[in-house]
Amino acid sequence: MILSVVIITHNEETNIGRTLASVQPLVADGKGEIIVVDSGSADRTVEIAKSFGAKVFIEEWKGYAAQKNSAIDKAEGNWILSLDADEEVSADLAAHIQRAATDDDYGPFEWALASAFTTRFEDLRCDVGSLPLAFWITRKNYFLGRLIEHGGFYPDRKLRLFARGGTRFDESRTVHEDAHTNRRTAVVKTGALLHHSYPTLADYIDHMNRYSSLGAEMAVAKGRRGFSLFNIVLRPLATFIYNYFFRLGFLDGREGLLLHLYHAVYVSWKYAKAWELARSKGST
Repeated sequence: MILSVVIITHNEETNIGRTLASVQPLVADGKGEIIVVDSGSADRTVEIAKSFGAKVFIEEWKGYAAQKNSAIDKAEGNWILSLDADEEVSADLAAHIQRAATDDDYGPFEWALASAFTTRFEDLRCDVGSLPLAFWITRKNYFLGRLIEHGGFYPDRKLRLFARGGTRFDESRTVHEDAHTNRRTAVVKTGALLHHSYPTLADYIDHMNRYSSLGAEMAVAKGRRGFSLFNIVLRPLATFIYNYFFRLGFLDGREGLLLHLYHAVYVSWKYAKAWELARSKGST
């Protein structure tokens, strides 16, 4: 077995079928496996996952990073591709991985990845060996059905493909969790993850409401507990101006305007909720 695709889910019936269909070329005919760790979905998520041959594990919610690490721990493959339930592997990325895994001209799979994928190397923390064993993949983010190409949302590289061992998600973060590795890393030069994140404004507002609450917990843990005019008013305004004007977010049309406007609102919510949370605990 070469590749383990690992995904965490909760009520993802609208997304999971598309995601699993995109990785079928990578795991079909015994080339790999799909691991799904579900936190008690009340919809058809588990049923759909099983229809694609996924190994499904039901676990209580432990937080984003801990849940993803639990999925990684269940993987049996030598290589792991970690995906969110609303991410689709593009056809050219899937073909690239297949080619690297089967082309004898490259030799071992590690050499294939190093030769076929990379345009440059990026070291993190320490270097183990001469080959990259963890890969950054470009992610294309869609908002209200439009690809967002500016404002800091592209190329949005994520560390998602890595050899087993040496790479984990940071459990100290309750939101915006990132994978960290002690391996040499490189950037995949072909293909992308297609992130179908917010098809409606209601989805985005619900998501930002949850994330701002989690972000508030992190802010309080870091000591940000008082009512701050700067954080609640000026920081969101500066965030909007920087992303929308200086990072050219306005080039993404109406969708770009709404995305950056409501992202600024999210920043305000986060710090307002941090103040509220600290006050409820008697901190200020």
